[in-house]
Amino acid sequence: MGEFTEWLNLALRWLHLITGIAWIGSSFYFVWLDNHLTPPKQGDASGELWSVHGGGFYHNEKYVVAPAHMPDDLHWFKWEAYWTWISGFSLLVLVYYVGAKSFLIDPAKADLSPLEASAIGLSALAASWIFYDQLCRSRLKSNNFAIGLIWFAFLVTAAWALCRVFNDRGAYLHVGAMTGTVMVANVFFVIIPKQRQAVKALMAGDVPDPALGAAGKQRSMHNNYMTLPVLFIMISHHYPMTYGAAHPWVVLALLSATGVAIRHVFNLRHTGQSTEATIAVAAMFAAATVIYVTLEKAELSQQAADGAEAANYAAVAPILAEHCAACHSARPTHAGFSEPPLGVVLDTYDHVRALAPRIKAVAVDSDVMPLGNETGMTAEDRTLLGSWIAKGAPQ
Repeated sequence: MGEFTEWLNLALRWLHLITGIAWIGSSFYFVWLDNHLTPPKQGDASGELWSVHGGGFYHNEKYVVAPAHMPDDLHWFKWEAYWTWISGFSLLVLVYYVGAKSFLIDPAKADLSPLEASAIGLSALAASWIFYDQLCRSRLKSNNFAIGLIWFAFLVTAAWALCRVFNDRGAYLHVGAMTGTVMVANVFFVIIPKQRQAVKALMAGDVPDPALGAAGKQRSMHNNYMTLPVLFIMISHHYPMTYGAAHPWVVLALLSATGVAIRHVFNLRHTGQSTEATIAVAAMFAAATVIYVTLEKAELSQQAADGAEAANYAAVAPILAEHCAACHSARPTHAGFSEPPLGVVLDTYDHVRALAPRIKAVAVDSDVMPLGNETGMTAEDRTLLGSWIAKGAPQ
């Protein structure tokens, strides 16, 4: 059963990556295309673009409302988005709900059952779409900047709240899932239905309402700005210095703001506008993130160095045996692993010594490991381990 789960995890992750690339690639391309359109030399299109790629020339034309006649072959960009969400949601269920005790629940924060934790997670996904959609339909619906600020504040608040009930890695992934759910719901509930209404009117011989296209474009642009924060969250589990910080929601807010600013740099550049100020803002957010995490980790390292004495490997070997070896050994005894995660084995001094910086990052500077702290690793254990590493991990 464990081997089947691993193959299923791989298949879903690969599918998620493939469809995500297709969706994000088409989104980036069409935003670029829209920003590079010029008035047509002839015809009734609202804009055109000539480009060259792959040895051929392409001539794109855009109709803000609709062309005069329905084309014989019309391609819809939707399945990329749908399958990205389907595969991502399936991974969320497989990893974080089925494996809730290891990957989602932190008993030190909230003693939840897997069912309760899953219910909170699913409720967060639903609440995010309801809040965002109602915001877009409110009196602020024409003010994209205000919508963006309020939506960003909502997600930061959600990150803070989820970090208080889930382990920090699980909280991060849920904020990403909330954002991704809103993005695909924009496609499913707004963009595609509006386009279908325009096509229906055209086929009936009527002139489609320009508001249909405008509504779809607004949601598409919102998706464009949410893309980079979601991409960061997708890879964040590889970088415990982010979600392993003392206040992980602060790191998430800063890096998400960085992503939004970077996306805005590209959008401005596409239209030939000045980008210096926005680049400075993106650099400021990125620098603030690095400085915050660096200072925090320096403080933790100093606390470890000033803490309990650990003269040699024999002093920390029992800690590693109790809290690490069940997963990180040649033959794991943990029910969730048939192989050591990421190939990390911590059953000899040489192995531990070589991986001391990584151990420090996930078990001393943060409480990322053990997963869900299911072995009950104490602050004293972490301090002792950190003290030994700070002294050069002597044998």
